[in-house]
Amino acid sequence: MRPISIAVYADGAVAGDMIRQYRSGVPRGFTTNPTLMAKAGIRDYPAFAKTILAEIKDLPISFEVFADEFSEMERQAKLIGSWGDNVYIKIPITNTQGQSALPLVRRLFDQGLKLNVTAILTNAQIDGLRELLKPADDVIVSIFAGRIADTGLDPVPIMRRAVERYRAFPKAKILWASPREVLNIYQAEECGCHIITCTDELLKKLALRGKDLGEYSLDTVKMFFQDATKAGFKL
Repeated sequence: MRPISIAVYADGAVAGDMIRQYRSGVPRGFTTNPTLMAKAGIRDYPAFAKTILAEIKDLPISFEVFADEFSEMERQAKLIGSWGDNVYIKIPITNTQGQSALPLVRRLFDQGLKLNVTAILTNAQIDGLRELLKPADDVIVSIFAGRIADTGLDPVPIMRRAVERYRAFPKAKILWASPREVLNIYQAEECGCHIITCTDELLKKLALRGKDLGEYSLDTVKMFFQDATKAGFKL
């Protein structure tokens, strides 16, 4: 079976998990966000980032701004960008008022920063970002395919369209964000996406790639039997 060509990035904010994943050699990059960091109980953002970056020095890793005013986003972006050459700065496509972040994105590109533009869901957002790009801009285009699917829409046509739209930009990478199942990895690969983010749970399931379905069925039956026995069920 051929190897997976798409770059799998680990998505999370538990330092121990991230370092373990890095040492496993499976992820080819890392992403995190303020929600994941809050759930992980992180209180000191810079200290957390520096702990991770002390270990992960040779793979891309994205850290997100958390301001809502664009002037403060810009200050935070410059600070985050100073943390390391492998750091991408996550900028949401809008602020909480729905105001476009694209003017800020252009200013940051003009300062030579590497960006991960995130929370993209619409074709208009995809096109707007594409229109301001220059060939030298180093950008990850994070399209939340999983959230698109949550609304009942098929994200595959949107992702394929995005890949085609950005093909002329050598440093632009299309990222399938918020996958819901391992199948999404193979869908993203078929679409031509460069990156997909995966939680620790999905990363572990990659070991099932190519597993015989008959064997998997037997494993499932054994699991049900063992769990019923452990529970002491009686009829």
